[in-house]
Amino acid sequence: MNNFIAHILVVDDDDGIRSLVKQYLNENNFIVTTANSAEDASKKISIIKFDLIVLDVMMPGKNGLEFTNEYKDKINTPIILLTARGAANERVEGLEIGADDYLPKPFEPRELILRIKNILHKTKKINQKRIIEFDNIKIDLNKLLIIQNNKEFKINNTEKIILEKMINEPGKTFSRQNIGKLIDLEKERSIDVIITRLRKKIEIDPKKPKYLQTLRGAGYVLWIE
Repeated sequence: MNNFIAHILVVDDDDGIRSLVKQYLNENNFIVTTANSAEDASKKISIIKFDLIVLDVMMPGKNGLEFTNEYKDKINTPIILLTARGAANERVEGLEIGADDYLPKPFEPRELILRIKNILHKTKKINQKRIIEFDNIKIDLNKLLIIQNNKEFKINNTEKIILEKMINEPGKTFSRQNIGKLIDLEKERSIDVIITRLRKKIEIDPKKPKYLQTLRGAGYVLWIE
């Protein structure tokens, strides 16, 4: 399949649903990997970067809401939840914890395709922001570089993950807890050290930050627009 659209992970404990969804997505030029549980999905996302996850909510063991809450910020992958038709509380909770969309069961396969394509289209637009320039500063996430007044500073993968999230949501406040989930780090002091290091690469005067600012009692925000 040379002209595939995206690589989708389908997570459902129902063998029949997994098989039907995989077949339909394959017929529409998607590569599909399946998982029969949240635990199985966890193993697969640790080795494969998927473009989107179709995730059943009601599964034995860890359910879809718990999986979304645990991994959404870490993997930064769009998630569509499959919910019971009458379970409005599941849909609301899913959206609150970061799911991108939901689809009640039973569903029309064509609607699933349309929802997947719509989310991928939005994601593609966001992901284009990997090189930005403002004032005399250029951040190039592809090359892991920050160029400030013609001086080059290398950034590591942890710094890249934080910057990528902030760049695509400028003006949004990220608490230390938010950042900790992104980089799998709990110690607040360590997060402060990372932000301080980033400021030295972005700010003209790191002690008086203009772009990567602290909001007392709330967290950090990147002002670039």
